[in-house]
Amino acid sequence: MSKLKYKRILLKLSGESLMGNKGFGIDPQVLDFFSDEIKQVHEAGAEIGIVIGGGNIFRGLNATDQGIERVTGDLMGMLATMINSLALQNAIEKKGVFSRLMSAIQMEEIAEPFIRRRAIRHLEKGRVVIFGAGTGHPYFSTDTAASLRAVEINADVIIKGTRVDGIFDADPEKNPNATKFQNISYYDILQKNLRVMDLTAVSLCQENSLPMIVFNMDIPGNLLAVVKGENIGTVVKD
Repeated sequence: MSKLKYKRILLKLSGESLMGNKGFGIDPQVLDFFSDEIKQVHEAGAEIGIVIGGGNIFRGLNATDQGIERVTGDLMGMLATMINSLALQNAIEKKGVFSRLMSAIQMEEIAEPFIRRRAIRHLEKGRVVIFGAGTGHPYFSTDTAASLRAVEINADVIIKGTRVDGIFDADPEKNPNATKFQNISYYDILQKNLRVMDLTAVSLCQENSLPMIVFNMDIPGNLLAVVKGENIGTVVKD
């Protein structure tokens, strides 16, 4: 624990990251890789909370294009996050790491209801806690859910895993000349309209002085390096 800069973390993963090279669903190889990375950090002594999106299965924001009411679409998206959360929980526990899945929506046969004090107790006991079903309310993204849960469990940092090395002034996958920020404030993210997290999530982090690190989750060992405080990714704080 003394080697870790951050003792309690909230890891945010996108649902799309689970697809790997597939166009839809869950790639077992990606799931296995993520669980190995999480196990490394767990064995180093960190307390880990996780929020994962559901975009690889269903995205509520796109539901209206299919003639589905926004609220209904968001509820479907919450269920998609539960599918991903169950898959990740299974992969983590196959590695010998104890975990708990907590849901913002009551589904007792599948997951515990989210209770803040119980979640903190699980973390203190060394269990990885996966927070599913977003905030439990429509119109809020899993980015906002990650910010909210991080504040509620008194996390030291939000760590957002992506496919790129941090935050850039343009999309580095489309613009090879994009410039990476080593450090940036939440205020500048809002001013520059950088699509890191949605407005509500950014505001929540800013108001609670919660730092965030955006990094490339696809590189082996990166997650542990971030938790140790190495110069990986982009640090966001005010």
